[in-house]
Amino acid sequence: MDIVDQLALSMGAAWTCGVNLYATVAVLGIMGLTGHIVLPEELLFLQSPEVIAIAGFMYFVEFFVDKTPGADSAWDAVHSFIRIPAGAVIAAQAMAPVSQEAQFIAFLMGGAITTSAHGTKAATRLMINTSPEPFSNWFASIAEDVTAVGALWVTFNHPYIMIGFVIVFFLFALWITPKIFRAFKTILGKLAAFLSPKEAGPPTVTTEPPATPGPDPGGGAQSG
Repeated sequence: MDIVDQLALSMGAAWTCGVNLYATVAVLGIMGLTGHIVLPEELLFLQSPEVIAIAGFMYFVEFFVDKTPGADSAWDAVHSFIRIPAGAVIAAQAMAPVSQEAQFIAFLMGGAITTSAHGTKAATRLMINTSPEPFSNWFASIAEDVTAVGALWVTFNHPYIMIGFVIVFFLFALWITPKIFRAFKTILGKLAAFLSPKEAGPPTVTTEPPATPGPDPGGGAQSG
């Protein structure tokens, strides 16, 4: 692999790990084991049958959890501590043949790229979960699976396109993710205000003004 291919693999795999870690590991491992792609020596552990089996099993679990409203966001929250480190490690190992400096830089950038993809995915799911129907979750999850596998195909067949895509996406994520979280916070605030009972104020006491005496119907005092 030349430097461009290694850079594309580093950036592309980091991005797909943020979208679907287990699909990324399983696809890379299977494609490398069957000889369809050539992985750097530092990533050959992905071709291990044990790694492929575990990644495949976890993808099977995620396939169903990720399509359940509410459970998908909980899954994303837990995987903030799994996807990001894994993406950073895979990105670093892809650049290991270049130099130690390149490997360390790839580790830092890979973590940032994985974070941007994971954060955008998680924020988007939070917005989708405000919808009462489950179909949008199914469509979003399937689209993410297809996108992750398709991005890996682009990584090995069109490395320049993948590098450009990741750079543009990273900049886009920096712009859009805070807006999505602010919009979701606004929705939660309105929902909480709607569901919370309104506090009753103190009872209003009305007092009637005292009656004023009218004119004397007898015409006043009479003289003797």
